Amino acid sequence: MMKRYYGVWVVALAVMIIGGSLVQKSKGSPPCGSTFVSAIIQLLPCRPAVSPFRPYPPSEACCAAVRSLGQPCLCVILNGPPIIGVDRNMALQLPDRCTANFEPCEMGK
Repeated sequence: MMKRYYGVWVVALAVMIIGGSLVQKSKGSPPCGSTFVSAIIQLLPCRPAVSPFRPYPPSEACCAAVRSLGQPCLCVILNGPPIIGVDRNMALQLPDRCTANFEPCEMGK
């Protein structure tokens, strides 16, 4: 059973990386620059906090990643393609839940 979930997350990560690359190419040079893929990987500790089924409070590692990435990069990722197993509304709340003091992301822009 655990291997099945691991497989789903590997596929989801691959979709995020490929989708992120496409978003980066289509928008020119987003705020994440050449670190777009590493930014997505950096947010992996946030997965339990944005799970649509049983969310947990964001961990300190998650909040550190959110603060480190900054608002522009986080918004680029959240405006990208849907991410399997991630509740986008919960992901949008990460800066507030982590007391990152960011302006809210404008979705769809």
